[in-house]
Amino acid sequence: MKKYSVTLAILALVLASLACQTVMGGGDSFDPPQVPEMPQTDGGDEIEIPTVPSIATDESGNVTVGGESEFPVTSDAFNVVNTPEMVAFQTKMSTDDVLKFYRDEFASQGYKEDESMAITFGKTFTLAFTGHESGKVIYVVGADAGDGSIYVTITLG
Repeated sequence: MKKYSVTLAILALVLASLACQTVMGGGDSFDPPQVPEMPQTDGGDEIEIPTVPSIATDESGNVTVGGESEFPVTSDAFNVVNTPEMVAFQTKMSTDDVLKFYRDEFASQGYKEDESMAITFGKTFTLAFTGHESGKVIYVVGADAGDGSIYVTITLG
């Protein structure tokens, strides 16, 4: 009787192994994901390589990337990144001073703060201003950088 139990157990393990392999899609074939081909040139054709925006550093190693943005930055802004619809930078100003700066600055430009969107929690904040000519909302978002400064990002959304 013990002889049949061992044989039956081995048969059950073999069948379970085959079932698992079938369910899991096992087998010897493997189709790796397809990688798109790079564009080929025909002698005279050239591949256009995008240009990288200019990067400038000052004496203290602060970085400025990009061109102009329509949004104002604080007078002590450093590590500035500009695009036409966004600016990001760091400032050593207090959260309260940054909030006051943007409320005053955008109010003087005719924008209206959407107070229902205003969130402040410690050194983290979000402000929203309406009235941009594009019809989009201007968002001012700040977060603690952990080194005594605040990351500030202003975008059109």
